[in-house]
Amino acid sequence: MIYRTFQFGFKELNINILQIESVMGCSKSESHETVSELIAEVLKEAEDFCDIKAEFRIFSRIHFNDHGKTVEINDLVFNVNNIVFNQIKRSDTIAVFLCTAGKETGIRGSKAMKDGDYLKGYIYDVIGSEIVETAADMMQNELDKEIIPAGKRSTNRFSPGYCDWSVTEQKHLFRLLDANAVGVQLNDSCLMQPRKSISGVFGLYPHHDGRIYKIYNPFNQCM
Repeated sequence: MIYRTFQFGFKELNINILQIESVMGCSKSESHETVSELIAEVLKEAEDFCDIKAEFRIFSRIHFNDHGKTVEINDLVFNVNNIVFNQIKRSDTIAVFLCTAGKETGIRGSKAMKDGDYLKGYIYDVIGSEIVETAADMMQNELDKEIIPAGKRSTNRFSPGYCDWSVTEQKHLFRLLDANAVGVQLNDSCLMQPRKSISGVFGLYPHHDGRIYKIYNPFNQCM
């Protein structure tokens, strides 16, 4: 089993004003100077965040059951269902991952809401989502650097709660991870704390044509 942990500084993520405006649905044809200034303020505050963490573990003891659309990882059976199964079934190893934006976006966003600054609270929420997704991308890119020279590629990431994969299977995933290493806890409802955290799997498969390649995933929002 291969195991890696990561800790990212906020500046490493290169999250910018235009990115946040796009997620918020701000039209390029409209003036929204006040919103842009507030986003810039929050991004500046976010530079102090130091608990952006991720980990992955790669398992080779896996088995795919085409009939039941399940994958077995280290004797734990995951009912991933059709969409996820078809995307990862060519894999010869599976990476199980966990990533978090940390507590600060939630703490500061909640404080802004309590103070009546709902827009700032919403911006913190959006930035928290962008932090965790960008950090997960960076984590996976680091893995790709290791496997591409060996003639392998990684699939897209998939998480319980999406693509008909039950969120209750978070419990199985956490049995394969060291959640304490990244400061994430799973509650009885299978929701993670800090809230801006994601977990899931992606597959690693042989690919020898020399191109950087990801399986096309029409359900990319499954993350």
